[in-house]
This record gives sequence, structure tokens and C-alpha cells, in this order.
Amino acid sequence: MKLDPAALRQSLRAIGNGQSVTDEDPAPSEVPMQPGRSAGPAYVVETRDLTKIYDNRYIALNALNMRVRKNAVYGLVGPNGAGKSTAFRIMLGLQRPTAGEIRVLGRPMRAESAELRRRIGFLPTSPSFPRHMTPISYLEFVGRIVGLPPDRAKIRMTTLLQSVDLYDVASHRIEGFSTGMATRLGIAAALMNDPELLVLDEPTYGLDPPGRRQMIELIRDLSGRDRTIIIATHILNDVERVCTDVGVIAQGRLIYDGPMTEMRRLARQDSITVEIEGDVASFERRIAELGEPGTVRWERVGAEIRITFLGIGLMTDYLRKLLALVEDSAVELLRLDTGSHEVEEAFLRRLEEDRSRGLLRAPDWAAGESRAQPGTAEMVRDDGGRNGSP
Repeated sequence: MKLDPAALRQSLRAIGNGQSVTDEDPAPSEVPMQPGRSAGPAYVVETRDLTKIYDNRYIALNALNMRVRKNAVYGLVGPNGAGKSTAFRIMLGLQRPTAGEIRVLGRPMRAESAELRRRIGFLPTSPSFPRHMTPISYLEFVGRIVGLPPDRAKIRMTTLLQSVDLYDVASHRIEGFSTGMATRLGIAAALMNDPELLVLDEPTYGLDPPGRRQMIELIRDLSGRDRTIIIATHILNDVERVCTDVGVIAQGRLIYDGPMTEMRRLARQDSITVEIEGDVASFERRIAELGEPGTVRWERVGAEIRITFLGIGLMTDYLRKLLALVEDSAVELLRLDTGSHEVEEAFLRRLEEDRSRGLLRAPDWAAGESRAQPGTAEMVRDDGGRNGSP
């Protein structure tokens, strides 16, 4: 798979969105201008107690409270069945919530909000397309759906097909495409309207390792410039590499929502793992010199030594001392890791903490209700899910 960020930038410059908002709702209030941020809603997606119950039997979303900052790359992480896909369907106006509130791009999202949806791009997991169509005919169809003039749609289509490495098969029928090729076509389709909000459900699904790396580079290139990206994925390493913010969802509830830097802090616990060879026993005897007495612990697992610092010193100072110790010792440093699985560790820790809270969640929710200000967003709900309608 070959994705060309430079060509993509050219495509995004070639056609501005140029769409006016004609929804019947009044214009949303705007936040003051901030450095590096244009005026507009502070949060591109806001939910309050968003709940979805199917047939009064299955709870898909459980009072979900989520806020996605403008221009963020937001990773929504959770196990299968956690509620990610349901949240996306409601976010796109494809389903109504049973209860709760949702605003997208500053406006209530409803089933009839067609103009609002034209400002959003969406890549579903394992996208499927009309098998008889070709990438050219399909993207022309998407261009008509999002309201692009035919000439502009052709410019955007040809550049995007080159960017996602489908240029040479643009006239081939989609029925013969691999999973990776279908994913790339889905990306091109999601970008046809130059969306302000790009929603990607498992964007690296079906891609080989080089394709995954290129996809991450593409997401980085698409971020910013008044564009917000939301990614749902099980590949936690991808989240760590590209996301600025992260939400951890379990059993329909958001159990963590905040900056990626804070997620890393929760997991790191000031530890360093080294792999060395040589006089390892002599090196271990001197590890205690790296901090004050009682503030340094370590364990050896195979060829690795994990050192945890319990003092109040800066991590950079500990790292400097460790490298000096390696240089002074009769060992050779093969690898040094300050937390390659940070996000995975923090994710699992959050899940375990939420499970352990049990009934303590109810007082937390009640306290949040007492602090909430009513009327911040229009209530959007259906018949309570009694008839199981989506």
C-alpha cells in the first residue's frame, strides 16, 4: 500500500469545502479566538449522558459523556462490544439515542441533519461497496451525494485515487478488490467532501505493517488545519503514535477521557527497561546508586532489567544517571525502553479500576448530575428504545 501525503495535501488545497450550513438550528455560540485556533465551537463532539438501549434488553451506551476538542486526533479505545460503533452511528445521525444529548460541530445531530453530515467524513470497518462499480464511478457518486460540482469532484477524485495508490486500478470493478484496497477506497470516499470532522472506524484493519505505518503518516498529515479526527481502534500502539487525546470506553461508559500525555503518565510510573550484556551482576549491584536509599527498585526478567524510580527526581535526571552507570560498567547497552507499552498498560489499568469500583459509580454519577447545567444542549431522544428502532 502506498499513500502519498504530498498528493493528498494538493487535493485538499484544490477544492475548499465551500458548503454553507443550512440546518434549521440557530448558529452555535463561538469561543474566543485563541492562538493557532480559529473561532468556532470549542468541542466538535459533545455528549451528555448519551444512552442507547435496544429492545429494552441490551444496553449499548450507558450515560456516555465525551468531549472531543477541535483539531484533536481523538482515539476511542475499548474491547469488542464496548459501544464504539453505536456511538459513531449516533454521532452520524444514523441512529437516535434512547436518552441523552449529542452535539456535533456545535449543533444537535438528528436523522434529518443532512447538511451537517456533509461536513463529516466516515470510514466504517471493512467498508463494502457496490461490486459492479469502479473506483471512478463510486467516487463520482460520492461527489454527487456530498454536493460537489462535477468538475471539482473529478479533480478531487483523481488526486485522491493517486494518493491512496488506486490510480492504476481506477477503472477496475470493485468486486475483485482485497480488504486493503477496499479500505483505501473508503479513505478516498471519506475525504471527498474535505470534511471538518473525519471519523475512522478501525482504519488500519486489513492492512499489512507497511500499510499501517503509511496510514498513520496519512492521519498525521490530515490532522490540524481546522480538521478533527476520531479513530476507533484495538491497536493501542497506533493510538499512542498518532492521537493527541484518548477515551477509554467499557460497557458503554467512558472510563477515561483526556490528553494522551496524561494517559502515558498514568502508565509510566517512572520506570526504565534496559537490555544489557557483559558483567550484568556487577551492574545490578550498582543500580541502587541511581537514587536515594530506598527509592530505586529493579527486577530482572530474562535479559531485561526493569528499574523503577520511586523518588521525586525528574525522569531525565534518572536517565542521565543510568546512562552514566552503563558507561562506567563493563556492560554493553543493547536496548533501552522508557515505556513502549504505556498506553496498553494504562488502558488495562483503567478497565480494572472501573470494574473494582462497582456500586461506587452511582454516587459519582449523581454528583455529576447535581453539578450539570441544564440547557447546554438540546435533548435528542427517541421513544426510549421500547420498540427497538435504531
